[in-house]
Amino acid sequence: MKSRRFIGALAAMAITGTLFAGCSNSADTGNTENGGNAGGNAAAGGEAVTLTVWGPQEGQESLKKMCESFAAANPDKSYTFNYGVVSEADAKKEALKDISAAADVFAFASDQTGELVSAGALYRITKNKEQIVADNSEPSIQAATVDGELYGYPFVSDTYFMYYDKSKFTEEEVLSLDVMLAKDIDGTSTNFAFDTDNGWYQSAFFFGAGCKLFGDDGTDPTQCDFNNDRGLLVGEYLIDLVKNPKFGANMDDGLIKAGFADGSVAAAVTGTWNAADIQASLGDNYAATKLPSITLPNGESVQLGGMANFKIMGVNSETKNPLDAMALAEWLTNYDNQVINFEERSFAPSNVKLAADTEKLNSNIAVAALAQQAQYATVQTSIPQSGNYWTPAEAFGQDLIAGNITKDNLQEKLDKYVESVLSALTSE
Repeated sequence: MKSRRFIGALAAMAITGTLFAGCSNSADTGNTENGGNAGGNAAAGGEAVTLTVWGPQEGQESLKKMCESFAAANPDKSYTFNYGVVSEADAKKEALKDISAAADVFAFASDQTGELVSAGALYRITKNKEQIVADNSEPSIQAATVDGELYGYPFVSDTYFMYYDKSKFTEEEVLSLDVMLAKDIDGTSTNFAFDTDNGWYQSAFFFGAGCKLFGDDGTDPTQCDFNNDRGLLVGEYLIDLVKNPKFGANMDDGLIKAGFADGSVAAAVTGTWNAADIQASLGDNYAATKLPSITLPNGESVQLGGMANFKIMGVNSETKNPLDAMALAEWLTNYDNQVINFEERSFAPSNVKLAADTEKLNSNIAVAALAQQAQYATVQTSIPQSGNYWTPAEAFGQDLIAGNITKDNLQEKLDKYVESVLSALTSE
């Protein structure tokens, strides 16, 4: 969670423009190990190349179309693609089970870059490196780089923000969480929904108060100050917040979407991946914006921060077809396909040319809100030590929700939280 801010990159997309294929001539021929399908390229003659590609369930249709267009653009070879259903969040776990059996090309979240490289799972990018660097924002390239070497192709800039029902809140009211929670709304049980025991979201409070995870630039595995005086203020605020009956303290994506659908939720924090469902539920009342500000126990108002990361396409270090795999990964993340991801999936791009088209990007309410929040977000680090963060963050959030953390034991709980984050990594 690097504290290098997004305002010069992802956030500036809305201001300065600096942010932001199996091919088959027949039916699918079978199932892959991870539930995907295999397809063949109709090209006659030429070298036959088979590539396995992983992507999330919700992106399979787009992924297949992109692979088909790659095959059509390269008729000198006969491509067959095997598709596996593996999300970006699970890519590291699945790839490291057996690198040799993992996909040739797979998408992963940028916080996994360091661990994948350390495990020897990623192929160092040697083809068109300079062009890839030029085409994408500097933070996204840095997120795909380890020790000066590029190990992936960025294609999505990502953080979370707030959706809300504009029949229940005004643009002024959503600027302050205190104002939002004080409002009585007929037919609404949850004014503000949040996934408190998820470390990605929980960080919004600590970062908003100025706390740092792994030092100023997110690369120091010995530093975490969530237990300092600022962290103590955050903890005190959260203890009171989770007790508020209008605060949905433990609402994941499924509960958030259901709440917007039945009208029980007025506002919630999540990302662009839920844009279509939430828009369908809210209709003309669909709105989104940055996270609100909060008032700490000392009376200070702070803007909620949070984590931002990137989706990156990587090439397996043990692929039998490295040049073809690199060509496919580059194709899947090029300008045209980032446009498709933006239009079909509300993904904010890392491509700087697309980011320069602010009129186009700001036409998407969710992406525009992402850009607003991005200036307050901290880029998620990929150092191996970051793997130690998630479990303690989840435990702290669950203890908050259960009422096990009080103002009397808060310092002790925060000290334990930080101790766990900074504990020595164990070798497997």
